Amino acid sequence: MTKDAPEHPPAVVETRLVHEVHRVATTLLAEAAVRPSVPLGALVQLRDFLVVNLRHHHETEDEDLWPRIVAAAPATEHALDALSEEHERLDAALDLLAAVAVSGDEAEGGAGEAGSAGLGDGGVVDAVRAALRDAAVAVRDTVHDHLAREEPILFPALRDHISPEDWQDFAQRVIATTPPVAGHLMVGLLDEVGTPAEVELVLASLPEPVRPLLPAMRRQATDDLRILRGAGS
Repeated sequence: MTKDAPEHPPAVVETRLVHEVHRVATTLLAEAAVRPSVPLGALVQLRDFLVVNLRHHHETEDEDLWPRIVAAAPATEHALDALSEEHERLDAALDLLAAVAVSGDEAEGGAGEAGSAGLGDGGVVDAVRAALRDAAVAVRDTVHDHLAREEPILFPALRDHISPEDWQDFAQRVIATTPPVAGHLMVGLLDEVGTPAEVELVLASLPEPVRPLLPAMRRQATDDLRILRGAGS
């Protein structure tokens, strides 16, 4: 991850940070899923955040960003089409992750200090955790492999073919259409992977009414991420 934002256009800096969030978050879910101290409710929140944000991220690339790049550089179309095919494989992995059934009783029962210990059938919870872990590992591996192939294609394209004005328009559309699912986690994870200047660059497109909420979102993210890492009480 670059730490010298002035040397890179905003499109590259912002995309790199979001990709780092996806790497960290998918790894965290795969590792936290079988940690007994992590409540199922916390896992479900992170799972839902990932499913929604990964889908939205690649859909906005396929439907909006890729056409902008191809319009400026037609020779990139084949490579971008190949990345879109990988997005379809990611969708299949996300479908499996989203389909892991966690009942309301299980999530509530796992939300206390004792994790799943208060449930009458610990074996049910263990099975849910194992299913979440397996599906999360598949998503993590798919995302990490995909980004390793995407970034050498995408970063030069963003640098060479997307104007600052085009990127600002795209970024604002992305934020305006992002489903409001555990958005505080995005803020907290951005703080982990980026410098303050880089994070502010990403958050600059937030609607003005949301900006006063950032301190509270950061506090909530700190608490939730601590719990997911097994450090909560």
